[in-house]
Amino acid sequence: MSSSPPRFFRDSSPAGAPGHRRSAFTYRHLAQMTSFAASCPLRVIAHIDLDCFYAQVEMVRLDIPEDKPLAVQQWQGLIAVNYPARGFGIGRHCTVTEAKKLCPELTAQHVATWREGDEKWAYHADAAEHIATDKVSLDPYRLESRRILAVIKEQLPPHLQKVEKASIDEVFLDLSAHVHALLLERFPELGAPPPYDDPAEQLPMPSVSALDWGSDALVDLGEQHAELEEPDWDDVAILLGAEIVRNVRGAVKDKLRYTCSAGIAKNKLLSKLGSAHKKPNQQTVIRNRAVEHFLSGFKFTKMRNLGGKLGEEVTRVFETDQVSELLPASVEQLKLRLGDDTGVWVYNTIRGIDTSEVNSRTQIKSMLSAKSFRPSIRSLEQANKWLRIFAADIFSRLTEEGVLENKRRPKTINLHFRHDSQTRSRQGPIPHGKPLDEGILFDLAKTLLGQIVLEGRVWPCSNLSLSVGGFEEGVTGNMGIGAFLLKGEEAQALKTGPRADGSEHRPAEKRRRIEDGGIQRFFTKKAVHPEPATELGSDKGGPMLGSAAKEEISGAQVTPDEVYRDSANHPETPINAHVCPRCDAGLDTPETLQSHQDWHFAKDLDEQERVSSTLARRGSAAAPPARTGRKTADAPSSRRAGRPKKTERGQSKLNFG
Repeated sequence: MSSSPPRFFRDSSPAGAPGHRRSAFTYRHLAQMTSFAASCPLRVIAHIDLDCFYAQVEMVRLDIPEDKPLAVQQWQGLIAVNYPARGFGIGRHCTVTEAKKLCPELTAQHVATWREGDEKWAYHADAAEHIATDKVSLDPYRLESRRILAVIKEQLPPHLQKVEKASIDEVFLDLSAHVHALLLERFPELGAPPPYDDPAEQLPMPSVSALDWGSDALVDLGEQHAELEEPDWDDVAILLGAEIVRNVRGAVKDKLRYTCSAGIAKNKLLSKLGSAHKKPNQQTVIRNRAVEHFLSGFKFTKMRNLGGKLGEEVTRVFETDQVSELLPASVEQLKLRLGDDTGVWVYNTIRGIDTSEVNSRTQIKSMLSAKSFRPSIRSLEQANKWLRIFAADIFSRLTEEGVLENKRRPKTINLHFRHDSQTRSRQGPIPHGKPLDEGILFDLAKTLLGQIVLEGRVWPCSNLSLSVGGFEEGVTGNMGIGAFLLKGEEAQALKTGPRADGSEHRPAEKRRRIEDGGIQRFFTKKAVHPEPATELGSDKGGPMLGSAAKEEISGAQVTPDEVYRDSANHPETPINAHVCPRCDAGLDTPETLQSHQDWHFAKDLDEQERVSSTLARRGSAAAPPARTGRKTADAPSSRRAGRPKKTERGQSKLNFG
């Protein structure tokens, strides 16, 4: 190690420290960090979670000091409460009236809304009184979420970063490759080849005896692990990851004025638990040796994917919701009571074992804008007014996706119309060849609505939604047919001479679109894990602001704005009657209906390809070999069965028996 170690390393050994020992990690483990291997024991994963995100967005926008109580209001309910307001006992279960009784100086800021006739969302002072004519807009929060993500990425080396936007207010970072680069920089001995060129050889121990964790919330080790033990490379790697995250959080605060909490550990499961452990504006470090002690005090129903029906089932079967009380159960017991796959997964989860990868899925797959009507609307004119708002809402988000620059573009548009207990759906393609704008979306939506209205008996309408999907990357350089048709002087100039720039006019090369073959190209692998309802930027959990409100970054699917509703005064019946026109299957959501219809299309195409391939093989097998002057003896005859064949010249008949 160099003579001037970084500030977070201390050379002084604590009293009683044991002597030199060999590292538990090998050169192979070190190399695995560069490929973000999920099984690498030196892996470093961080989870960054914005504190009370919706409330922070309004505080920054209104320039409200951090110590002033503020809540974000939707209609008469609250969807986010900042920490100063929580000190007065205000929670999301409170109405605005109740909250102001608890804290008279509370600032209750209503979310932005779309209003009939408006061309853009806006903050309306009287929005709470216009639930029938206004529609919630989450665009202010989406825009800030994108700005925050951009700042986070700016702090990480482009070639060493792996970032997953898990929702509108949380991000996972796989820091393994970045930490690997720092390890080689600060510990040059790690750059030497392994002894005997064997990657299974153990690494030398770190040339430091104690680590300085600064202001981080460091999880204590259990009784079986002594703090007097010398740190190994997993401790050093986690420390470097904590340094990176501290810098990222500082940049978000300095540039955008947002605070966030973070967790740093060896996987996504532990880092997410860590970010919620000490809030607000702190980061928690969970070393590998501290995992068992950290989880022992948890209820497993607080762990990801165990907060819903699965967690309830495990609690019922084993009569406990404590991790410490479930740990003695063997994997065979869990498999017997919960099933093989679920049993193994629960066994690993309560021990902090998680090999899920950080996926850089920051692009949206679909967008939906919807409104439930109380009272219902009863005319085509009213419905068209809302379709105009939906089109403007979706197009404003498409602009953020780069549709104007032709970076990404949806291929399909879907309309869902609810009358009584029946939902009718129509889908159509979005034409290519010209720029997409709000007017095109509105015209397409009106056409789909007209098809539904022609069926008759559609009024009144209690819910209307418009969505776009099937996003594809934009193709640059392609032109619509209009670009090839020239008029007047342009056509004359083309006929009479060369181009103004001196270049010859040559036909463009034909572009060929190459795709993966087979039905598999229509499906993406996606782990299906039920996620408990959570509040954005708060303690998580609660009936009003659910996980549906979050925007799938990963990749992410945008959910309806109207998930934030006043459930007490305006209960809303979920839409679950989307019917497939081909097989009459009932689907729960517009997105599942779209996926189901894509499945039909993929199956049809796969069947066509299979039949074509089979026919081609048969044709080639039946084709006679090329001969000159005579037929092959075994060529199939066109004569009817039973008639004697005429003997060809040079052939003779053979008598059998």
